Amino acid sequence: MPTVIDFFEERRRSPAPYASPRGQVLSTRSVPPRDSLDFWHDAVLATLVGMDIATDGRTYDAALRTDHLGDLRITTVECDPGRVHRSPRFIARGDGRDVFVALQSTGRAQVEQDGRSTELRAGDIGFFETVRPFRATFPERFQLKIFAVPRGLLGRSEADLRHLTARAVRPGGGLPALLTPLLERLADSSEAYATPVAERLAERVIDLIAATAADQLGENSAESPGADRILLLRIKTFIRWHLSDPGLTPQAIAAAHGISVRYLHRLFEAEDSTVCRWIRELRLHECRRELAVREPQSVSLGQVARRWGFTSPARFSRAFHSSFGLSPTDWLDRERGSRTAGGTPC
Repeated sequence: MPTVIDFFEERRRSPAPYASPRGQVLSTRSVPPRDSLDFWHDAVLATLVGMDIATDGRTYDAALRTDHLGDLRITTVECDPGRVHRSPRFIARGDGRDVFVALQSTGRAQVEQDGRSTELRAGDIGFFETVRPFRATFPERFQLKIFAVPRGLLGRSEADLRHLTARAVRPGGGLPALLTPLLERLADSSEAYATPVAERLAERVIDLIAATAADQLGENSAESPGADRILLLRIKTFIRWHLSDPGLTPQAIAAAHGISVRYLHRLFEAEDSTVCRWIRELRLHECRRELAVREPQSVSLGQVARRWGFTSPARFSRAFHSSFGLSPTDWLDRERGSRTAGGTPC
């Protein structure tokens, strides 16, 4: 019976790139310990690109999960300490079609490419060009989340990419502070998105990566492709952070982002919505979620409403009824009744 290694050997001989199924998981624990490093070489070759992998131990404990989200290929790897080298002999195979945007989720990495070296710490992002050699040393067990972005979608020249590699993009503020948690969450929940949603989400993530690249190169990210979608993503994140503030008005949001109120409304019109409607729906969603998990009589409707930015219980009740066709009390009674009717599982 063919083994997993036989499968990878067949892929190694094939000139076509390997397209893995959604949510595929590979682990060295599926083979005898003496075969672990060989297995891992083949797994990395099949899902990422070819590279030499070295470790000081006699066995290697590593696992990866790979998924596709629109044009993005997402691979999460968790490995023992070790060293990798993308050498010219692998590059000659022609499998370097993408730019890797890697989020150092845990552990540390010392990376080298294009004559520079830097250390990636937890939360940092690094760009890797797969058509040129690179090295990375991992001194401790680590988790890395790698987003393979088709080179053409970034809209960067080869000279630009040479300036991006082997530089740590720190999540201290600006676009990196938005990109880091987004990539972290996306890698962990990629299987949850149906295809149409996944494709739209991938487009926006690539736009944000492109804007981050422009920012790292000292360019004005407002001039990069998809700038409006990136700005809208930043505005929506700002709204989520300030949702409980009753003073969250279009004027306040526009001022915080250095744009006019008219331009703010135009951004939401492109999504067939308005800024006020989007805020109201988000507040209602949070109120409904909190009410559903609270014990009866543990909190009043007014307390929940004010916690999420509604200025009065009456205003909250009118908005709730307009959106869901029931008063908050009637909806809550129905929800609790349906849970009670379900009985106790056997």
